[in-house]
Amino acid sequence: MSIRRNDGLRFFRDGFVIVGCFLLAAWPALTRAQPGQQGPAVPVTVTSAVRQDVPNWLRGLGTVQAYYAVQLRPRVDGTLTQVPVKEGQDVKQGDLLAVIDPRPYQAALDAAVAKTQQDQAQLSNAQADLARYSSLARQDFASHQQVDTQQMLVKQMFATILGDNAQVEAAKLNLSFCYITSPFDGRIGLRNVDPGNIVHSAEATPIISVTQIRPIAVTFTLPQDDLPSIMQAMVSSPLQVVVYASDNKTELEHGILLTPDNMIDTTTGTIKLKAIFANTHNKLWPGQFVNARLLLGTEPNVVAVAATSVQHGPDGLYVYKVGQNDTVAVQPIQVERQEGDVYVVSSGLADGAVVVATGQSRLQTGAHITVQQAQATPGASAKSGS
Repeated sequence: MSIRRNDGLRFFRDGFVIVGCFLLAAWPALTRAQPGQQGPAVPVTVTSAVRQDVPNWLRGLGTVQAYYAVQLRPRVDGTLTQVPVKEGQDVKQGDLLAVIDPRPYQAALDAAVAKTQQDQAQLSNAQADLARYSSLARQDFASHQQVDTQQMLVKQMFATILGDNAQVEAAKLNLSFCYITSPFDGRIGLRNVDPGNIVHSAEATPIISVTQIRPIAVTFTLPQDDLPSIMQAMVSSPLQVVVYASDNKTELEHGILLTPDNMIDTTTGTIKLKAIFANTHNKLWPGQFVNARLLLGTEPNVVAVAATSVQHGPDGLYVYKVGQNDTVAVQPIQVERQEGDVYVVSSGLADGAVVVATGQSRLQTGAHITVQQAQATPGASAKSGS
């Protein structure tokens, strides 16, 4: 046993530091780890970089639009007498949707027909007089002036008949406007005007609306830089489009890209595209916001790694690559793009390389790990794009 004094230490005895009457620490705790001594292994999960076919999906926000939509407004004045369809009803092209009192327009048609018949009788009489005057003129019993005047009268009656026929057609057209029919197969919207109300051709409020929802369209936007690759891909085959709900997980419908718009939006630098969907189960509805994914193509046999394994550092992207003796090292990588849960690696990783998938926060080069679980590299599905 030895006792010696130091400025901050009152006694050093039996491996304890005593300040005054307080026990501060045991001697073994003050000793440092010897050089080469290993720290505790860090628990992690690992995955492998693998070669696989990875689809190239372009993603954008979209809006569902009716394939056809029409607001049915009156084209003649009158009393709305019938709306023989129910709100929300499916209708076929040509189905009767509304009736405006046709009696005034039927009467106008009858008057136009009667006027035509009257003028036709006068034309027949004028033609008969012309024949008589022509015969008398050949015998010098009538002047040539009378013949010319009668010829002009016949021509005038012909023009009158043409005007009468136009009046008859206009009356028929107005009468047809009293019967409003569906211009295409679709679904009836909410009724805005009830039977019994007076409607006018100049009114802005439609009587009823019809929208076609099978098939249905979706318009969505993508950056203008994607347009050349889209146009090139459209040459070889139709491009698949998949739409998802607002959670970006629930798949709603598959369709085909119809066409890009004919101009780029200069305010946003985006191009609008339109896709068509069968909408057999009515999962898409006009005005609905959706997430659209356009399958541009599939890149074959590329190195892919789970997105959770890729870390962001000051010098770029890297992964913790597992080496011999369960140690890890920082491996810088270059990625081409991210596709759902995987990154397409262009350089830095080879097929089969084992990397840390989760638990990187406690790692550094040379750290020892203990593998809790080995997870498979997520596949990039060409069907769903997720």
